Amino acid sequence: MNRTVDVLVVGAGPAGLAAAARLAAAGAGRVEVLEREPAAGGVPRHCARPGFGADARGRPLDGPGYARRAVREALRAGAVVRTGASATGWAGPLALDVTSPAGLERIGARAVVLATGARERPRSARLLPGTRPAGVLTTGELQRTVALFGGRKRNAGREYVGRRAVVVGGDPVARSAVRTLRSAGVEVAAVVTELPYATVSFGSVPLLTGAVVTELLGHGRPTGVAVRGRDGRASVLRCDTVVLTGDWIPDHELARARGLPLAPGTRGPVTDGAFRTAAPGVFAAGNLLHGGEPAAVAAAEGRAAADAVLDHLRDGGPSRPGGPSRSVGTVPVTAVGPLRWVTPGLLGPEAGPLLVRAESRLVRPVLTVSQGGARLRRERLPATLVPWRSVRLGSGWTRGVDPAGGPVTVGAEGWEE
Repeated sequence: MNRTVDVLVVGAGPAGLAAAARLAAAGAGRVEVLEREPAAGGVPRHCARPGFGADARGRPLDGPGYARRAVREALRAGAVVRTGASATGWAGPLALDVTSPAGLERIGARAVVLATGARERPRSARLLPGTRPAGVLTTGELQRTVALFGGRKRNAGREYVGRRAVVVGGDPVARSAVRTLRSAGVEVAAVVTELPYATVSFGSVPLLTGAVVTELLGHGRPTGVAVRGRDGRASVLRCDTVVLTGDWIPDHELARARGLPLAPGTRGPVTDGAFRTAAPGVFAAGNLLHGGEPAAVAAAEGRAAADAVLDHLRDGGPSRPGGPSRSVGTVPVTAVGPLRWVTPGLLGPEAGPLLVRAESRLVRPVLTVSQGGARLRRERLPATLVPWRSVRLGSGWTRGVDPAGGPVTVGAEGWEE
C-alpha cells in the first residue's frame, strides 16, 4: 500500500513528539509519527523517578508521567501517533518502507524528521571479554525488564534481574541504574567507574574509582567480574547481574541508509543550526544527534526542528519543485583538544548556538572559537564541564563566521582536570 502524508516523524520520544505537536498545531497538514516500540514516549517511559519537570499544578513529573503528557500533547494537536510501526528503509528521497501489524506499506512525505534517539553500547560493542552470559544489561534494558516483569520482590519465583549486581559507569545514568536495581530488590555490590573521582552520590553503595572491568566471569549467568584497580591490582567482585551504563551511540541506521554524513564525535547525522541534514527535506533532532541529553533538551530541539520544517513547507518542499529552497549550512564545525564533540556540525550565514561536550572534567575552562587561524571568540566559562553533560554556547559565539572562510574549530585552554 502506498500513501502520502505532509510530515513523517520517525521516533515517538521527547524530540519526535515535541516536533509533531508543534507541526500539527501550526497547520502543517497530516503529521504522522512512527514508533517501533509498542508504546510511545521514548526512554522516559521507563524512568520511574522525578526530574522531568512539573505538571500544570506544579507537581513533579516522573518519566512515565512526562511521556504520557508528551503523547497527549501530540494527539491533541492533531498528530497521528502509530506504535509498533518500524521504518525499515528508504523507498525514495522522502519516502519510507514501513512494517506494522497492518502489514507492509510505503509512505511518502513532503518532509521527514528523524528522531530515533540513542542507545547505550552493549557488552559486545564495548569489547568486554567473557562468555556472553545472560544477566548483562544496559540501563535501558534493565529499566524495561523491571517495568515489564518486576524484580525479586514481585517475581520471587522468576528472577529476571538476579540477586546481586555490579554497575559499570559513574555518571547520573549509573545512579539511575542503582535506584532501579534497589527498587527491584537487588543488592548492588559496587559501582565501578574509570573516572578518578565520584561524579554523583551513590549512597551506601561502594564506589570504585579509577577502576576497569576487564572480564565477565561465569557461564549461563555471571558469577562475577574481574576488576583492575587504579593501582593495577586485580580483584573479583561476585555478582549475578552486570549493568553497563552510559557510553551512548545514536540509533542512526536510517540516517546511514539514506547516505547522510555522520559527525565524527557523536556518530549522529550532521545537521546545520536549523536541524537540516544534507538531504533536502530530511531533518534530524534530539539524541539521534548526541546521545545522553535530558528529555527537555531533546524536546526543545524537536520544537526547533519543527520550526525549520514549517519554513521548508512554506518554501514549497518537493510539492513545488520551482519554489525557493533554503540551503543547508556549508561551514563545517569540529571540536578539538579536550572537547569530545560539538553540534551542529555545519554553520550557515546566520549566527546560531552550539552544543559542546567535554572529553573529561574541565574546571572553568577558556573556550575558543576559531576560523582560518583567526580567533572569533575566547571566553572563560564560570562552570565546570563534565563528560556526561553538554554546555550551550549562545549565538554570539558564532557571530563573525565567514561562510567562505573554511572550517570552524571549537577548543578549550587554561583548564584544570
